[in-house]
Amino acid sequence: MVNLIRSVNYSHHYAAMAATFCPSLPQHFKPSPIIKFPRSSFSFKVFSSQSSADETPTRVGFLGLGIMGSPMALNLIKAGCDVTVWNRTKSKCDPLIDLGAKYKPSPAEVAASCDVTFAMLADPESALVVACGEDGAASGMSPGKGYVDVSTVDGPTSKLISGQIKETGALFLEAPVSGSKKPAEDGQLIFLTAGDISLYEKVASYLDIMGKSRFYLGDVGNGAAMKLVVNMIMGSMMTSFAEGLLLSEKVGLDPSVVVEVISQGAISAPMFSLKGPSMVQSKYPTAFPLKHQQKDMRLALSLAESVSQSTPIAAAANELYKVAKSHGLSDSDFSAVIEALKVKSKD
Repeated sequence: MVNLIRSVNYSHHYAAMAATFCPSLPQHFKPSPIIKFPRSSFSFKVFSSQSSADETPTRVGFLGLGIMGSPMALNLIKAGCDVTVWNRTKSKCDPLIDLGAKYKPSPAEVAASCDVTFAMLADPESALVVACGEDGAASGMSPGKGYVDVSTVDGPTSKLISGQIKETGALFLEAPVSGSKKPAEDGQLIFLTAGDISLYEKVASYLDIMGKSRFYLGDVGNGAAMKLVVNMIMGSMMTSFAEGLLLSEKVGLDPSVVVEVISQGAISAPMFSLKGPSMVQSKYPTAFPLKHQQKDMRLALSLAESVSQSTPIAAAANELYKVAKSHGLSDSDFSAVIEALKVKSKD
């Protein structure tokens, strides 16, 4: 039997670092656990960084200001950080510029003007173009700089971006996040990082402003894999939850009561409590777009196939998200997958 040990140590070292470079920390900021998952170990191990405050990057770039990127960058600005932003649609930068952010017209110029650059893009294709394309961030990278990709991409894409960045002498960290719009707004994201540990240590204070916890997972690709596993589970859970709500209604139960019952039992989950009431009313305010959930299911299934792991439940869930997309629900919240089940019930 595997002896599984978890130990968490709360370090105040990064709190001091963050206060130095971001003087107006938001009230929610607290030092977070620093947890390391070695690649060849089943144990959770704690490590504490000893990097000094003068090693913390002082100029921060942020590429991609969508549903997730905008509130993440906003939290950095609110904390008093020196932030430079870029987005394909410049108008999305304007609210942050009004709050003190600087603007550059290309990812390359952002990277050239900043010590570390974060990127939150919609999909692997966008992440690759913004990092490595014409006027991409890699063109502005040089030794001493760092690139932190917080997008959700597959492992091969992350490794390709890492290779391009590291060819410039800069450091690379993949750091996809677990959490959607509200956690991003509240600075409650979970960072799943992998890559250059020295860069992880340097940007720890910024991760703590944007999130509630951070995990270091070793080599590039491990963060991407962890995120896909988490989102595969989440997507499958949502389809099962949707089935239960519809079944309860068909047999004469009140689905609102089902949501309440679930919230008090062993299968209680914040996702069910948050999404359930809106789903019962057939309302799907977008926190995590359905098209992105389906993209993550597709990438997770590809990952599973690459290691010959059977995933029939996730595969079935993926088909429902595809049906929902075909009915014009791509930009709705992923909880709108329940509409695909309603369509199937009518067939």
